[in-house]
Amino acid sequence: MMKSDPTPDAIFGHGFADIIDQYNWDDTISMVDNATIEEVDAVLAKARANKKAITPEEFAVLISPAASQRLEEMAALSKLFTCERFGKTISLYIPLYVGNACTNKCVYCGFNHDNPFERTILSMSQIEEECKAIRNMGPFENLLIVSGEYPSLCGVDYLENVLHTCRPYFHNLTIEVQPMRATDYEKLTHFGLNGVVCFQETYHREAYKKYHPQGMKSHFDWRLNGYDRMGEAGIHKIGMGALLGLEDWRGDVVMMARHLRYLQKKYWRSRYSVNFPRMRPSESGFQPKSIISDKELAQLTFAFRIFDHDVDISYSTRECAKYRDNMMKLGVTSMSAGSKPIPEVTPPPLTLLSNSRSATSEARGKWKQLFVIKATIPSGKTGILSSIKNSNLHQFHTIIELMANLPHYKH
Repeated sequence: MMKSDPTPDAIFGHGFADIIDQYNWDDTISMVDNATIEEVDAVLAKARANKKAITPEEFAVLISPAASQRLEEMAALSKLFTCERFGKTISLYIPLYVGNACTNKCVYCGFNHDNPFERTILSMSQIEEECKAIRNMGPFENLLIVSGEYPSLCGVDYLENVLHTCRPYFHNLTIEVQPMRATDYEKLTHFGLNGVVCFQETYHREAYKKYHPQGMKSHFDWRLNGYDRMGEAGIHKIGMGALLGLEDWRGDVVMMARHLRYLQKKYWRSRYSVNFPRMRPSESGFQPKSIISDKELAQLTFAFRIFDHDVDISYSTRECAKYRDNMMKLGVTSMSAGSKPIPEVTPPPLTLLSNSRSATSEARGKWKQLFVIKATIPSGKTGILSSIKNSNLHQFHTIIELMANLPHYKH
């Protein structure tokens, strides 16, 4: 048993959850809101000198309303530090959903256990067909394997088989599934696991209970300590994120910055990435508590790059292509490709990954069940502006053309 795993006297293990309460949420918000332009200039001067790392509290200054007056200066620094560390490269990954069954009842998510639709878990032969289809799309080497959180159906044994099936087709395999024990993460590394992505959703302990009322995900400490379990298991790359809009987004990202520094000091062999998925207004009835604008997302991205020069900053296709095209020059280093979370008003003909791909009606049916969920269930996690009653599957759209505009391409 590893130190971060559960014990009789600590059923959710040990980790960042043991110390997070020393950071008061309201005080954190006040620190951001009350930052002055003089404080902003002092932090930027320190960043330009590039002799000492920016602290989480200084990062809070850079995401403050006052710092919006220095957006151009922040963008220039972010671009400089990104080019110094990553060069003119962008890493592309493709998500592969292997299951939509979930035991949790998150109030904002289309995978909610109570939503009435048929659940699907892909077989190994189906997964291998998808791997072949993705390889035919382009030179993608980074695969993100995603499922709902249902351990009895998509547990460690199933994931072992998934990794074994996908490994011959991709150099880098990452999972985004339910949090697991450190011993289970360590076991999966022997089957080709490179990285784990997990979204804390919100670092506000009390509010977390409201959004996650039932299921294993309802246990705040178990989820938060999951990153410690990843680090102790020796996971090569750990992906972090909060769902921006559940609570005050500035409070969540300051907490995430504190969390990142904690992990880097304790599990320094691992690499880290951060994600900034933002909730949008939805017709589902569930609305985000706060909305982060395009300008604010840019400010957050610049601030995080100034805060940490080495962390991967990832955008998904939640963001429009034009916005991603601009931001990849100014701080973003990783993007998802080949997926489209926002449905069309008029769905295209039912296809799978591309027009060149042939598929049986049975396979089409399975994929329709699997991928249409977040578009058709009106409480989709991505905050769909308008739900679609037609259950046609939307075509996948690749952003492989990005590579043509870059001097170098990094897998």
